[in-house]
Amino acid sequence: MELVDIGNELQQMNKRINDFRGSLDLDVKRERIKELEMEMSDPAFWDDQDRAQKLIDENNGLKRYVEGFASLEEKRDNIEVSYELVKEENDQELFADLEHEVAALRKEMNQFELQMLLSEPYDQNNAILELHPGAGGTESQDWASMLLRMYQRWADKKGFTVETLDYLPGDEAGVKSVTLWIKGHNAYGYLKAEKGVHRLVRISPFDSSGRRHTSFVSCEVIPEMDDDVAIEIRNEDLHIDTYRASGAGGQHVNTTDSAVRITHLPTKIIVTCQSERSQIQNRERAMKMLRSKLYQQELERQQQEMDELRGEQREIGWGSQIRSYVFHPYTMVKDHRTNVEAGNAQGVIDGELNPFIDAFLRSRIS
Repeated sequence: MELVDIGNELQQMNKRINDFRGSLDLDVKRERIKELEMEMSDPAFWDDQDRAQKLIDENNGLKRYVEGFASLEEKRDNIEVSYELVKEENDQELFADLEHEVAALRKEMNQFELQMLLSEPYDQNNAILELHPGAGGTESQDWASMLLRMYQRWADKKGFTVETLDYLPGDEAGVKSVTLWIKGHNAYGYLKAEKGVHRLVRISPFDSSGRRHTSFVSCEVIPEMDDDVAIEIRNEDLHIDTYRASGAGGQHVNTTDSAVRITHLPTKIIVTCQSERSQIQNRERAMKMLRSKLYQQELERQQQEMDELRGEQREIGWGSQIRSYVFHPYTMVKDHRTNVEAGNAQGVIDGELNPFIDAFLRSRIS
């Protein structure tokens, strides 16, 4: 990179920072932070713990934008000083440091821009992720267990926490179904990129003839909704079953009917939870999942109606193939929505999902 190239990039960075400033409403965010911090200093703040936690989360989210933008401006200012110094001194060591600073700021700006893309309703919420193998028995169930591990590793790298709400093991290997509760800021915003059908092509370890197999697993992702979301659920519309929990767990597993399955009769939506110690706790968690699913279904119905009015053919994530993971005769992962590819298929399975998620989020505004 030549010095003139750095000068041109600095001009582009200044333009991007100005664009960020115009989109952020920083004064409004700063005023809201002051209001929240005044409320948080009230001795009665923790009397309602659920409300208190929501306000803390809101405050932290606002600060991420305000402090992140301030960091970009500060680093941009430092680079401009370094740039002028290099122009005067023509020092190669200073020039190398300047290149490093520019590359670091470029990366930070890209990450900040991605955060700004996560501005749709519920993007900041926790996520509920479900995996369901398609036809194929053990082969598809094993693929589901690979995806389960992939999402757990991705979440760990993001600093998110993962709780298994429901787990049904496969007959011989893998899983028949699994539901994860992934907790962290913007968890749903990121993971909505994963909704759809994931396709695996490989030499099956369960085929003694060593033949190539294709397997499918559907991934459903919904935001965790607050209890105050206006969704009417009538008791007469529910069918509730209890059963003994299965899989890894504490002493209550397989000893009491603590697991809960709720069927919403009008929509045929089924939710299950077996992660909690008591039946009451599992029922509360399952009802929260049902509320989230019903709300998501209503949003999708409204969107479908709008698309029909506009004459658009909108691809529905559930039931649509979004990504292929090929391990034979070559190794590659390709996202069919954005055409992003990765040659290191094993790295993707180990949780390196960010390039695919980033490309999906950016494609929604292009």
